[in-house]
Amino acid sequence: MTSAAQLTQAQDRFIAVWGQMAGAWGVSRTMAEVHALLYITGEPLCTDDVMERLQISRGNASMSLRALLDWAIIERAHKRGDRKEYFHAEQDVWTLFRAIVRQRITREVDPLLASLYEIRDMTAIDRKRARSDNEDLRERIDIHNQRLESMLEFFQTLEQLAAMFISPAGKGLQAAATLLSKSPREEAAP
Repeated sequence: MTSAAQLTQAQDRFIAVWGQMAGAWGVSRTMAEVHALLYITGEPLCTDDVMERLQISRGNASMSLRALLDWAIIERAHKRGDRKEYFHAEQDVWTLFRAIVRQRITREVDPLLASLYEIRDMTAIDRKRARSDNEDLRERIDIHNQRLESMLEFFQTLEQLAAMFISPAGKGLQAAATLLSKSPREEAAP
């Protein structure tokens, strides 16, 4: 096998693995494979290139590229003398994962927090309506609200940590990962 064929085989394997992982992230397999292709080749590719390499339809390639642009993990690129639109992936993995985490928070944590606030407000009103002679109902509402407050505090803290770690200008995610990866033995060493 030639080295070019080995490289293509290794790239295809990376694309397949990245595509399999997509399901765990709630992302379409094709979107992940398009991203993997752009990332691993490191070259700007046009829609036709993506379609040919991944054997996907133009519509599927276009939708995936548009979604990746929305996630801000690929950018448009132009080649001098060529009218086609090209795309290239962010090559810095820390910048890439900050963008992915930002999207996940926007799409998952923020709506969850909004729902938890709404639920808390619903029961706050019910507690006020509960008559003083219905001590059992007031106690159940209080316990319910305490549980909601605990959940809200957790997600608010998570959101604050995420904001520090994923800011576009900062290196917070890398610093946090480095800090968390240190074993207790390393910290105790003289």
